[in-house]
Amino acid sequence: MAVAVAKEEMDYSIKPEASASKIDTSEWPLLLKNYDKLLVRTGHFTPIPAGSTPLKRDLKSYINSGVINLDKPSNPSSHEVVAWMKRILRAEKTGHSGTLDPKVTGCLIVCIDRATRLVKSQQGAGKEYVCVIRLHDKIPGGEAQFKRALETLTGALFQRPPLISAVKRQLRIRTIHESKLYEFDNERHLGVFWVSCEAGTYIRTLCVHLGLLLGVGAHMQELRRVRSGAMDENSGMVTLHDVLDAQWLYDNQRDESYLRKVIKPLETLLTTYKRIVVKDSAVNAVCYGAKLMVPGLLRFGKILSSPYEAGIEVNEEVVLMTTKGEAIAIGIAQMSTVELSTCDHGVVAKVKRCIMERDLYPRRWGLGPVALEKKKLKSAGKLDKYGRANEATPAKWKNDYKDYSAPEEEGAQAVAQPVAQEETATPAEQTETPSSPNKMDVDDDDDEKKKRKRHEGETPEERAERKRKKKEKKEKKERRKSKQEKEESDDSD
Repeated sequence: MAVAVAKEEMDYSIKPEASASKIDTSEWPLLLKNYDKLLVRTGHFTPIPAGSTPLKRDLKSYINSGVINLDKPSNPSSHEVVAWMKRILRAEKTGHSGTLDPKVTGCLIVCIDRATRLVKSQQGAGKEYVCVIRLHDKIPGGEAQFKRALETLTGALFQRPPLISAVKRQLRIRTIHESKLYEFDNERHLGVFWVSCEAGTYIRTLCVHLGLLLGVGAHMQELRRVRSGAMDENSGMVTLHDVLDAQWLYDNQRDESYLRKVIKPLETLLTTYKRIVVKDSAVNAVCYGAKLMVPGLLRFGKILSSPYEAGIEVNEEVVLMTTKGEAIAIGIAQMSTVELSTCDHGVVAKVKRCIMERDLYPRRWGLGPVALEKKKLKSAGKLDKYGRANEATPAKWKNDYKDYSAPEEEGAQAVAQPVAQEETATPAEQTETPSSPNKMDVDDDDDEKKKRKRHEGETPEERAERKRKKKEKKEKKERRKSKQEKEESDDSD
């Protein structure tokens, strides 16, 4: 009775609070993890009922935007394995994040359909291997000597691909970040070590170098990749049989749970990137290739482990994401963290590789007052079909509207100036100078403009790669020419 009276006297009303309770986002999945710790630019936006969280996509979209952390078996090549995956899942296209030799086992990231756009970014990511090395004789120093040799072969190393390799055998520099000795048996001439290295490192060559350094010779006995980019052995690795069983279960019993467990959303590969959260109204414009501007920015940054760690830097790769945690594109940051916090206008990032399908979110550009007025004038015939002014265009529109796609006036004046100088030339000069060179000059200018437009927006790395290829092509042409000349001279002799 006393307990009942006590319960009646208790106040069960909800009291008003000055501040809302903090949301814990540490358990949220993928790109939404620790969302509350990102730096806030604004919280004002209108959610659009389109798209969905990566884990709740319908099965077709889930598979088409999925990646598989596959445990590659020994003997088949990486390309064979990827072809089998394509056949099992009935996908349009598949790709992998770095070739493994036929005898090598371990982590092979297989990307399906839309996720193949991330293959290049994952191929350049760091790798980790566990290797079994066979020495050709005993070493006098034993385990201690082997450890010293491993430590010596750390950092930037010169490597040439092995005799049996699919690439050109030219000298290259690859970085070994760290290595550890797991086990060593001097009697059996065997050692097991772990190595973390840059993409493109040849562990077979590293074993040969270890043998040379120890003075006994060595070769690679066995190799397994334990990490590739963002995925490792412990992050849901599956076998080919798992994929086959999951597809069979869906085809025969319509149970998609196993298939969803085997395939991961592509956002899994982007969790290490610094994030920029985009408003729903700006998503489709970015999918069409538009640069992200400050008004379309919601949150940004990376979870910093210390106050002295750097945030987003200019020209750094970032992932553009929606408020639901979907990856829109990989972008190149055009502002640093400080500028993003303080500037009220400007370009936040430009798109490097678009991931999301177009028109998944509705279009939200061309709905402003100026754009609507322009549409009215075009429909009334007061602007041409390209939106340019014509004879019927009102004077107010000509004075108020600035066409940013039109060529600059300075450029027009610069072109007009030589023409004016030519007109003031003497009659004798005019008779001597034919009209054809002027046409050729104009054609050359047009070609130059086209070239500039073609290479507009490329990164410094892409520009350097283009110039390197051009140089190689030129050298090849010169070598061929000199060879032909030599053959001709030999024939004449």
